[in-house]
Amino acid sequence: MQNFTFYSPTYFVFGKDTENQAGEYVKKFGGSKVLIHYGGGSVVKSGLLDRVKASLDKESIPYVLLGGVKPNPRSGLVYEGIELCKKENVDFILAVGGGSTIDSSKAIAAGTVYDGDFWDFYQGKTITEALPVGTILTIAAAGSEGSPDSVITKEEGMIKRGASGDAIRPKFSILNPALTQTLPAYQSAAGITDIMAHLYERYLTNTAEVEVTDRLIEALLLTMKHEGPRVIEDSNNYEARANIMWAGMMAHNNSCGVGRTQDWNSHNIEHELSALYDCAHGAGLAVTMPAVFTYVMKHDVMRFAQVATRVWGCQMDFANPEVTAKAGIEALRNFLISIGMPKNFEELGAKKEDIPKLVDVLCNGDGRPGSISGFVTLSEDDCTKIYELMI
Repeated sequence: MQNFTFYSPTYFVFGKDTENQAGEYVKKFGGSKVLIHYGGGSVVKSGLLDRVKASLDKESIPYVLLGGVKPNPRSGLVYEGIELCKKENVDFILAVGGGSTIDSSKAIAAGTVYDGDFWDFYQGKTITEALPVGTILTIAAAGSEGSPDSVITKEEGMIKRGASGDAIRPKFSILNPALTQTLPAYQSAAGITDIMAHLYERYLTNTAEVEVTDRLIEALLLTMKHEGPRVIEDSNNYEARANIMWAGMMAHNNSCGVGRTQDWNSHNIEHELSALYDCAHGAGLAVTMPAVFTYVMKHDVMRFAQVATRVWGCQMDFANPEVTAKAGIEALRNFLISIGMPKNFEELGAKKEDIPKLVDVLCNGDGRPGSISGFVTLSEDDCTKIYELMI
């Protein structure tokens, strides 16, 4: 196990009707004027936005509104939010929505107190200062409610990149599983896939003897394997929703990733798909992960065989562990298909003729060196072959 530091200060408020306490927690963490950032649609129609506003009114906390966040959040709205926060002297941002809303809120929080272009942070600059952010989660997926990470799509060139820094970890996160019960099955499945991807990205490590975090990851994968189908079958299953929501946070606050190298190649490869085609991130990952894992499997066959036996119940073939490793990848793929995720380029809406463009932006866009690195370093040729496996 490698040396590490781990800082995860988010205050979690979990359970039914907890969104009505938002004003109390904004005050607790020093907010005196709030930007409520949200997408629209269900947040408004369900009355959630009105309940949030009422909770702030109860605490006599003024606020301004900025809706319009879309899946795969865009830089244009971030710039608009930064300008609004500066104009209105906002000192706290409250994200009401899923990972896209939270990521956009984090970008606004960092950009508001920064003299330069917020995109600097999405080109590698660490975020060390930001306005405080609180969240009210409406979909279990991205894990942004507990993480130091944010992903934004730059509209110029449609480049999707991530930024990180403990300064953008939410001060508090309100997690009410009931708020996710109205989600369509497809969105729920995409969220489940994203959670599982966050776990696999940490499981694929080149660090030896990290049994504690291996076992944590395996336990959370088993939880998703059990609870995922229950939610797809019955969207109102509160207990299954609750387990998935907490697993989603645990999967991405990095408690499962400390002391070990991590991968993230699947995420990087998928980001080009959701940037170009605006597909759901989880749906893109459902097609991407099996292709990436198949391509890199021989780098460490026993790692893939281990998750195959411990999570997917595959029989260990000691004479030929590659058979077990492949069976585990296929089990993952079949599971994702069973909950309604796409299985190939066509179902995702992607096109074979776009592969050269995808690879170029992936490996060279925004100053990248012609490759991406993680569990395995992948060249342009490697990435081309991985995209071709998705067809």
